[in-house]
Formats: sequence, structure tokens, C-alpha cells
Amino acid sequence: MKESGTINKRVVVAMSGGVDSSVSAALLKEQGYEVTGVSLQLYDPVPREPGCRIKTCCSLDDVMDAARVAKKLGIPFEVIDMRAEFKELVIEYFIAEYEAGRTPNPCIRCNDLIKFDLLLKKANEMGADLLATGHYARIAEDGDGKKWLLAGCDATKDQSYFLFTLTQEQLQRIVFPVGKLEKTDVRKLAAEFNLPVAQKHESQEICFIPDNDYVNFLESHGVARKPGDIVTSDGTVVGRHSGVHRYTVGQRKGLGIAWKHPLHVRTIDTDMNRVVVGGRKELETLSLTAARATWNTAPATAGFRAMCRIRYRHQPAPCRVAMLPENRFEVHFDLPQTSVTPGQAAVLYDGERVLGGGWIE
Repeated sequence: MKESGTINKRVVVAMSGGVDSSVSAALLKEQGYEVTGVSLQLYDPVPREPGCRIKTCCSLDDVMDAARVAKKLGIPFEVIDMRAEFKELVIEYFIAEYEAGRTPNPCIRCNDLIKFDLLLKKANEMGADLLATGHYARIAEDGDGKKWLLAGCDATKDQSYFLFTLTQEQLQRIVFPVGKLEKTDVRKLAAEFNLPVAQKHESQEICFIPDNDYVNFLESHGVARKPGDIVTSDGTVVGRHSGVHRYTVGQRKGLGIAWKHPLHVRTIDTDMNRVVVGGRKELETLSLTAARATWNTAPATAGFRAMCRIRYRHQPAPCRVAMLPENRFEVHFDLPQTSVTPGQAAVLYDGERVLGGGWIE
């Protein structure tokens, strides 16, 4: 399998105002592509002290940074307002998942429904042949012209986990210019291109919550505090909570419980409005089920071997996968895994190649 090349020349680059997408635009222009930069306005800015720059992405400051980079590169640039779509498809989903006792992944959701669906359609309207982003991932092509999503070469920055929903049709139209590079090399290139964002800090994980206080965000958006019990797996009440949305599976700090050994959140029971806790050993499991699966190619057999990643920084674990009805699958790990979390994604790999994935039930 070889890494895919391209023959088309018109490229829309999604420019977040960060180093990675800026270098992506610079590399593509250097390689002779006709490049247009696009930034998405996704949410309204959060009030803050004058002169304070928060580590986020897609804010007005970041859009201005992207515009400065485009001017430096001499490429056309425009801003597309997708606030309404982002609110409906990402923010409202984020709130609903926490209310349902699950831990959402808004980055995957945004990639799936905003960047590689709505923005790709917009790129088509603009007459572009390709859409490029600054993700640390790669796209390879086999001898039959089929495209595969691969992990980025920099293992510490690999973002293939966030991209498992990409379809074959989408992979034919996408390029990841920095996917072959280490982050340190991207920084060097930004300096060599004399880009104004060369020393810019990394963005935070949840772009629309710049202070990282997701509990305050949820409650300011109408999620009510509903007090209930914190219990052990046998039903023993060991404390009280002020709302299940304040907890995630695996959480240890902030429980407010004095116990003979450290307690972690095991499960969140919204039906009973309680948080179930236990020792670290109780967080381990040998299996999970996932729904709403997306496959690069639908598995040809009822069961197969793979490596499974259950969260972004999780080391992929060897497993056997069994197909289930209604576009679901079951993962059986060779060794117990800790903190399998409903609402997160289970992404399956064959070496560096992404096979597909689904949402943990």
C-alpha cells in the first residue's frame, strides 16, 4: 500500500488559526496547488478580560490569526458562519449526552458532521477538488484505488481516533499535509515559512468551553442539578451528588467521599439518579458493545482480530470483534481494560490502518 497522492490542483484548506493548518496551507501552496483558506465561525465568543487570549480554536482570535496567515501566503481567504449548525449538531448533542449519563466526544462529532460533511459540501460549491486539514493522520491508497485512513507518523499527536467516521467517498477528497510529519518538524516549517502563528500554543480539547469548566457550561445551558445518592456496587450509600452530569466514568477526584480505599466512578445510572463507585479493580472489563458503526470496508466475516482504542490517549488493545445486528459490534479484549466509557468511541485498527469504529453503549 502506498500513501495516496493527488492530481487535482484546487484545494480548500480548513484554517483554524493554529500551526498545523497554517503549515498545511503553506505546504500545499509550495507544492503548486491553487489554495483557498477557509475558517469556520462555530460559536459566539466568550466574554473575557481585555487582552486575554485563551487556548482554544475557531474563536474570533483564531479566525484573525488564520486571516493573517492567508495574507502572508497570498491566498484567498473567507469565513463561513456555521454557528447554527454547530449549535444543533455539536453543542446540543454534548448537552444531551451528559444528561443521559454518557461522556460525549464533541471533536469526533464536529469532524463527522461539520468539517467533513458540511464543509466538504461547501468546498464542492467553491469548485475545489480537495479539502485539506491540519490533522495528524494519513490517507493511503492500495492497488485497487481504495483509500485507507492511517495513523499519523507522530504517535504523540496521532488524531486518527477522531476521524474513524470518514467514508470511502470522503477519503477520496481529503488530504492531510502534516500527517507524515512530527510536531517538532511542523513548528520548524512554520518558522521557515515565517508564519505569524509559528510560536502559537496548542488549542484545548473542547473549543467551545475555553475555561474547560464543562459543568458550569452545562448548568448555564439549562442542565438542572438533581441531587441523588452515590452508592457502591452492592447498593451501599456512601455519599450524595448534586447532579449526575458532574461525573464521568473513571473519575476519582471531587467525589467528596472518605473511604478506606480510593473510589472511582464505575457507572452513571440516570434512571435511578445515582452514581455507582468502586475500587480501581472494579473499573476493569473484558468486553464492550458499540453502536452506529462506520466501516472503511464492511467486515467480510462475523468475527475478526483487531486492536481497539477506547479513548484518544488509550494504547490500542488486542481484541476479537464480533458483529451484531443493527450496525453494532462487540469487542472482547485479550486483557481487561479500564474505564470503558459510554458515549466515547471504540475505534478498531489493523496495525496503523483504521478499520472503523462505533460509539460505546
